[in-house]
Order: sequence, then C-alpha cells, then structure tokens
Amino acid sequence: MSFVEYSEFIQEGDVAIIFLGHDSMMPVKVQQGAQTQTRYGVIRHSKDLIGQRFGTKVTCSKGGWVYVLHPTPELWTLNLPHRTQILYTTDIANITMMLELKPGSVVCESGTGSGSLSHAILRTIAPTGHLHTVEFHQQRAEKAAEEFREHRVGHLVTVRNQDVCKEGFGVTGVADAVFLDIPSPWEAVRHAKNAMKRQGGRVCSFSPCIEQVQKTVEALADEGFQEISTLEVLLRVHDVRSITLPLPDFGSDQPLETPTDTPVPSNASVLCKTTTPPRDMAGHTGYLTFATKPSRDNLCPMI
Repeated sequence: MSFVEYSEFIQEGDVAIIFLGHDSMMPVKVQQGAQTQTRYGVIRHSKDLIGQRFGTKVTCSKGGWVYVLHPTPELWTLNLPHRTQILYTTDIANITMMLELKPGSVVCESGTGSGSLSHAILRTIAPTGHLHTVEFHQQRAEKAAEEFREHRVGHLVTVRNQDVCKEGFGVTGVADAVFLDIPSPWEAVRHAKNAMKRQGGRVCSFSPCIEQVQKTVEALADEGFQEISTLEVLLRVHDVRSITLPLPDFGSDQPLETPTDTPVPSNASVLCKTTTPPRDMAGHTGYLTFATKPSRDNLCPMI
C-alpha cells in the first residue's frame, strides 16, 4: 500500500480506511492478530482484512458491515490525527493547480503541520518529484517523517526541523514551487526566492488574516515577484431533493368546439428534482496569495 500507488490486496502494515458511513470513517494500521472495535462490532485484522481486496465489504461481529477503502490524500485529510489546523480539499485543489504542480516537480513547503497538504503534493509530483518540507516543532517533524515512511512515500520527501524564517528550506535553486503556511510568511519570502530555480516558479502563502496578506504582498513585491494575486475559496454544497409540484390546468388543447372526455384532475401533480442552497455553510478559512518569480531573461524594466 502506498499513497501514490494503488495496491489491490490488503497486507500487514498497510493503512486502511474503515468506511462506516458518509460522515463516519476511521484509519487503521493493519496488523496480524489485531482487532478494531466499531459500532457494528469487531473487525479481526487477520481474518477480515489481510489478503482481502481494498473496497471489500466486511461483516463485523455484531452483524453490521463496513467497507475497507484504499487510502488517498483526500480520505487522509478527513481522517488524519490533527496536530495542527489543516488545509482541506477545497483549498488544496486550488493550491496544486495554481502552483502548476505535475509529476517531477520539486516543491518546498513550510510548515508541515499534520501533513494534509503534503500528501496531496506527494501524489501530484510522484514518481520523480521531491518535496522539501520544513517544520519548526520537533515532535511534529518527527511524527510527520514517521507517517511518510509508514505510508511508503518517504523516498519522495525530506523533512527538516528548523525555523524557515531564519534558516530557510535547506536547499537553493531547486524548487519549482514554494508553499508557506506559517504565522509570518513575509519573513520567509527571501528564503523562498533563494530556494526556487533561476528560471522562475510559483509561490503560494496561506494566511487567515488580511494583515498577514498585506505584509506578505509587500515582501513579494520587494523581492521582485510578479503576478501577485490573493483569493479566498468558499464552498457551497447544494442539497438535492425531490418535491411534488401541482400541475397547472391551462385548459384543453382541443379546439373549443371539440368535446374532451379526459379532463385534467384538479389535484394533478408532478414529481421534480430540485436543489436548495445551504442555510449554513463553512465560512472563511484563509486567504491564498499567489505570485510568480520571473526568469532573469523576462525581467521587465521599471517605468
């Protein structure tokens, strides 16, 4: 099992996602002789998981059943242990697109946090890319490195425990893209520029407060970055439902002199599918600021 390569069968040591319902999932590490308790009963790893196909419907000891899913970055985002606040798929999708990530890209990231974005980046840049991720907190850095090895993506990532604002990313002139999710991203802009390739690249900063955005934009402009823009992504999920609408009676289609034997009943109705916007929705998460480092050959003179 790997987060960047699909495996057909569950093996000992794999991470699997136990799907109990659309709003209830849990990750488990598959181990010989181990058991996992669910509200539907016990799942015995040796009998119910090892050797089974991912996607199998497993019957628990109480007679209820669950699905065992192959882990993906999206599922991991919903099930990971929270060591910090994390980014969710709505923002992650925009980040990977706007940073123009692809297989083979080299990315610098700070901070690592709980690894939600890191796993999405790793799947995007596999199999030949590399992620250099920096985490200030030692225990979080060690736990992230352990998870990457457990998820069999350790060869694609280098985890460093250091202060990116003072020590940088530990690499120079190699990154196609840089992502910053730290309290003072403007202090790391110079290090981000040094980590990026000479021919240019993209940088993104995630900040919850507009004052952070203002300082970061000023720092990006001072370092010569171009195409600076800030956006906010808000998700509205519409609910689909069936409703019954009365069928209006516009009278007969026949000419007036032609009698009709099938009048439209007064209580006629029709079943329709419709959507309604949510009454409540997730509000502000953060601002995404993007900028481009121009290549030396494309620098425009200031007028």
